[in-house]
Amino acid sequence: QVQLEESGGGLVQPGGSLRLSCIASGRTFSRYALGWFRQAPGKERDFVAAIVWTGTNTNYADSVEGRFTISIDNAKNTVFLRMNDLIPEDTAVYYCALKAGTMLSSRDSTYGYWGRGTQVTVSS
Repeated sequence: QVQLEESGGGLVQPGGSLRLSCIASGRTFSRYALGWFRQAPGKERDFVAAIVWTGTNTNYADSVEGRFTISIDNAKNTVFLRMNDLIPEDTAVYYCALKAGTMLSSRDSTYGYWGRGTQVTVSS
């Protein structure tokens, strides 16, 4: 089993920044990808960013590319999401997810393990 726990969400003004963290524990995978997804009230869950275990390959949604940065500390089993230049449309619950294997994916159906999420609210 794998447990994922997000933290770092909160309230921020437009133009501000937040850094989300996700710690993975339990079963160890030699090859994996970690992703961030988000879901606003009344909307579907959307892909945000993903990274492979080596940190050498990343993928971003068009809506966040250039503003968000995903990174990984493999030794600490932790993935981060640095969010800059936040806008009200970024308001959502942000989820961390893990998939086994070597390939990046933007589809939530390919991820087998999920955290509970952390709330990010960008005030107006």
